[in-house]
Amino acid sequence: MRRAVVDDLGPLAELWTAAQISTADLEKKFTDLQVVEDESGKLHACLAMEIAGGAGRIHSEAIADFALTDTLRPLLWARLRGVAENHGLLRLWTRETAPFWKKDAGFAPPSNDIKPKFPEAFGSLADQWLTLRLRDESAEAQSIERQFAAFKEAERAKREKLLGQVRPLKWIGIGIAALLFVIGFIAIFYSLKIRH
Repeated sequence: MRRAVVDDLGPLAELWTAAQISTADLEKKFTDLQVVEDESGKLHACLAMEIAGGAGRIHSEAIADFALTDTLRPLLWARLRGVAENHGLLRLWTRETAPFWKKDAGFAPPSNDIKPKFPEAFGSLADQWLTLRLRDESAEAQSIERQFAAFKEAERAKREKLLGQVRPLKWIGIGIAALLFVIGFIAIFYSLKIRH
């Protein structure tokens, strides 16, 4: 299991053609693909994930040998789930029709309250979309707010500490400026007195 690289474009095109997937769109996004290869470097399967905000779209599954589907699909799913978690995604969407996605991966049709969360970048929301919540969106928002509040408090404390350290320097600076002003005034006074 690994991410696709430029050298994979030829073998990927063969996989896509066999799976009747348009190669034009995928060639531009080949880095979204995760691939399964054997020891000799031959590609046996690929699956893509597009990311938009906190959501991911799983698409373009292609497996070279149908007999290996039950073995390769869970590997691809495990890899993509790890990628989704590394990106901090909240929800995944797919239009893949294999029973695996509902039965084993846990995808389900979106409820009416989830449909508004469908990213426009993935196209239009139709009845055939399936979704899987990875993390609770409201808990995530609350967690971000708590982290932001803690960050603001830490920055305020740093600023107060820095200002506390600067205050004595401020008074020292004012004292030096006053002393220089007095010395300058005395120097001007004596220079004027000496001229007269």
